[in-house]
Amino acid sequence: PYGGTFLVFSDYMRPSVRLAALMGLPVTYVWTHDSVFLGEDGPTHQPIEHVMSLRLMPNMTVIRPADANETVAAWKVALERKEGPIGLILSRQKLPILAETTTRAREGVARGAYVLSDSPLDRIDIILIASGSEVADVLAAQKLLAEKQIGARVVSMPCWNLFDEQPLFYKLNVLPTDVIKRLAVEAGTPIGWERYVGSYGAVIGIDHFGASSPYQRIKQEFGFTAERIATRAQQLMTE
Repeated sequence: PYGGTFLVFSDYMRPSVRLAALMGLPVTYVWTHDSVFLGEDGPTHQPIEHVMSLRLMPNMTVIRPADANETVAAWKVALERKEGPIGLILSRQKLPILAETTTRAREGVARGAYVLSDSPLDRIDIILIASGSEVADVLAAQKLLAEKQIGARVVSMPCWNLFDEQPLFYKLNVLPTDVIKRLAVEAGTPIGWERYVGSYGAVIGIDHFGASSPYQRIKQEFGFTAERIATRAQQLMTE
């Protein structure tokens, strides 16, 4: 069974979603319009805390894919996972299909997080972590940082709990402990990402309600463009 609506309306569905999680029912919820980037509908329709609140629900698997390839891989996980409900968190705006996901998404999404693009330099200075629509911007930021001789690894993390279920060896391969500079990027509340970025990392998120504006303007104003991400990463390297 599956159903779909705007992510912000998951508020109205919460009792039934919680019961599905409590009973371990394999229901797939397809929630779209996943962030402030849905634009002119304004703050009433723009989810801020919803992704994180759903992640907090026991036995609930939340997957926020970065593009069409990751979405196909996420649907495969939803069909095969029987331990409880799945929430697929999808965007409103069109997203590019990333070349890097063509060969890596199927296994990577099933593992919750994976190295989408490694540092173009011979070292990893910082790890950029993102989910959903922000992954493409982080990939663009990686190139800008390389021009400044900063080597950035890009990790796509569509699903927290699938990643947490992985063996320690795999998790340390994706997020090596010797790279302490980490920047997570997600267009929602930043609370919770500290578990992956650590004490020396930072998060670009939103801790306030959105705005009514074309999504390109919102991305610029709220710091989600490749240029703003690269600038924050450079600042983090000096902190």
